Amino acid sequence: MSEEDSELEKLKAKRLAEMQRNISSLKKTETLAQPEKKEQKNPRDIVKSYLGFRGTEVLENAESQFPNETKTIVQQLGQLIQSGELNEKMDGGQLLQLFRSIGLHVRMNTKINIEQDGKFVSLSDKLKSSKSNEET
Repeated sequence: MSEEDSELEKLKAKRLAEMQRNISSLKKTETLAQPEKKEQKNPRDIVKSYLGFRGTEVLENAESQFPNETKTIVQQLGQLIQSGELNEKMDGGQLLQLFRSIGLHVRMNTKINIEQDGKFVSLSDKLKSSKSNEET
C-alpha cells in the first residue's frame, strides 16, 4: 500500500504543479489584456468609433467652438456607450441635433450645389457668374 500511496502523492504533486502553471499563465494574460482596455477608455475615441456619416466633422466643429462643453458631452456619451445604454451609430445630423438641444448652436460650413450644364456648381459661384453676365 505504501507504493500506491507514494504514486498517489506523486500524481497529486504533478497535478498541483500543473494547476499552478495554469493559474500563473492566466494571470499573465489578464495583465496583458488590461493595458489594451485602458487605451480604449479614452471617451473621445469611443465616441468617434460610434459616429457615422459626417459625425466626426460635427464633433470637430463643436470642439473648436465649444471646447469645454464638448469635452463634458463626449465624456457622458462615452459612459453611455460603455454601459451599453447607447449602442447605435450616430450620424452628423443626430449629433448636431444633440448639441442644439443642449443649447450649443454649433455652426457648420454649408455649401449648396446646383447642376448647370451637366456639372455641379456652388450656388455662390452661380450667383457671381449670373451677376457678371447681367453687368455686361
